[in-house]
Amino acid sequence: MKSRTLARLVIFAVGLSVMASTSAQTPTYRPPVRGTRGVVAGGHPLVAEAGLRMLHRGGNAVDAGVAATLAASVIEFSHFAFGGEVPVIIKMASKPQVVTINGQGQAPALATIEFFEKQRKDPGQPALIPSTGPTAATVPGVLDAMVVALQNYGTMKLADVMQPAIELADGFPIDELRVQYIKNTRPAYEQWKDTTDIFLPGGQVPKVGDIFVQKNLAKTLQELVAVEKKNAKRGRVAALEAVRDYFYRGPLGKRYCDAIEKAGGLLRASDLASFRADIDQPTKVSFHGYDVYKVGFWSQGPVMLQILNLLESYDLKAMKHNSPDYVHTLTEAIKLGFADRDRYYADPRFVKVPGAELLSKEYAEVRRSLIDPKSASQTQQPGDPVNKKSLAQLVSLNPDPMDIPVAERAHDTTCVNVIDAAGNVFSATPSGAWLPSFVAGDTGIPISSRLQSALLIRGHANELRPGKRPRITLTPTLVMKDGQPFAALSTPGGDNQDQALLQVLFNVIEFGMNPQEAVEAGRFETQHYVSSFADHKFNPGSLMVEKRFGEALIEEMKRRGHKVEVNADFAPTSAPTIVLFDPKTKLIQAGADARRGRYAMGW
Repeated sequence: MKSRTLARLVIFAVGLSVMASTSAQTPTYRPPVRGTRGVVAGGHPLVAEAGLRMLHRGGNAVDAGVAATLAASVIEFSHFAFGGEVPVIIKMASKPQVVTINGQGQAPALATIEFFEKQRKDPGQPALIPSTGPTAATVPGVLDAMVVALQNYGTMKLADVMQPAIELADGFPIDELRVQYIKNTRPAYEQWKDTTDIFLPGGQVPKVGDIFVQKNLAKTLQELVAVEKKNAKRGRVAALEAVRDYFYRGPLGKRYCDAIEKAGGLLRASDLASFRADIDQPTKVSFHGYDVYKVGFWSQGPVMLQILNLLESYDLKAMKHNSPDYVHTLTEAIKLGFADRDRYYADPRFVKVPGAELLSKEYAEVRRSLIDPKSASQTQQPGDPVNKKSLAQLVSLNPDPMDIPVAERAHDTTCVNVIDAAGNVFSATPSGAWLPSFVAGDTGIPISSRLQSALLIRGHANELRPGKRPRITLTPTLVMKDGQPFAALSTPGGDNQDQALLQVLFNVIEFGMNPQEAVEAGRFETQHYVSSFADHKFNPGSLMVEKRFGEALIEEMKRRGHKVEVNADFAPTSAPTIVLFDPKTKLIQAGADARRGRYAMGW
């Protein structure tokens, strides 16, 4: 414990020294990263380097974002891998519209509620979608989403943007976080030989600094690049489409699915063949002169927009940052937003989501009346957006909580945010296929376990159905001001993502923090929602705060009825990056949260 404290003090001292000329307001562990030609922010230094390399070579923000995402799928396997999923928001400087890419794969055709009900070992227990393993997979969406981004908004070839990922798969020095994940999740994955061959080389947990090799994944990535090269004479776009077909309709995808089927999984080659990462329209609200964009209601992203509407009439600055009134008001607004998420959000191809009504200012006005300034809500309170009614009490729709083994509870995400000199913006939340993951045979690709985010509740908007996308937590963010990009931000953190992003955004636009101060400031969160992961637990009235909020605030929150849990400072429940852009000066600056080793690089 003493050595850990000493290490933190050393880091803090370094932070103070580098911050001497950057801020007179709050010392930070790192300085903001600033540049004028481009900034890339991600979950690991080598991920940011992969993106920055594309900018150095003349690529745009999309090229850099794709390269960073692909690099992350290799090096951040604790949080995200190539068989996972990724929603993306893109704004090109030459075009007025903001677009999104839905890189979330759908459920296999064989995935039914009846199937998982039959898998119950104890008929007296509720049915469960496993949190990991061959039956937990959705269609892998990463490759298709990245191909769609490159084809429509990038400038480079797959060979260019995939080169850093190939180099990393050939070997990189493994860090403390990855080693810890391999060790902690071992009981869940060591039943699968193709997984243990990778993550337990020689039967042992790697040591920090070992050169970690994923040879089968390297071969797979090289295989995809070879397909592009073979089809190069057809042009860049056609060659990229050939790569897509080789995986989703060709031999590589068949090998991937055959390995899953052999292990008892549900995914088949026909599921891959029917998938396409859609270019979609974003959701949006205005808040105090800023336009905030999110992906659609197939993700939880719009919940942040609902919360912004609820908070629009409050003078947050006058409340003061992280004061009792501020923490209480945001928490109560978050509860209301998430209650609607849990009731209504789902794949719009299968469910009619009342999106316009949920995001209307009139509905927010009705809902706002439920926020009691002195008392914490203990009930889940979704409203009626169509009829603009606020329903004071509804029964929670979560199933009974499950007892999930600790080793299987790992679920996480990473983030990639890029802005280039022209003002092109790429914001993504890559996720899925994290440890403990089943690796699909000799492809070397860890598979997604995102199916667990669907519910086995008949009639619920997010009920499991064949071909349906589970409603996910992944939530990239774009903020515009006066028609120009202002910020790109995203974070890992599961259900907490939009709570963290909300606070980081307010730190900048309401409290004037620089981007590094904004991501390092103390944060709070509630779990007053139905968890999006395997146990789907509801925790009424919960409020988690960092110790640095102080005893007076903690006691006041308890007095108002919050069930307070005090976490250590810099508790890593989320870890955002944010990139800011000034269209007049062309200054680009970023903050990368020290909580989980986020990293930003600028040029």
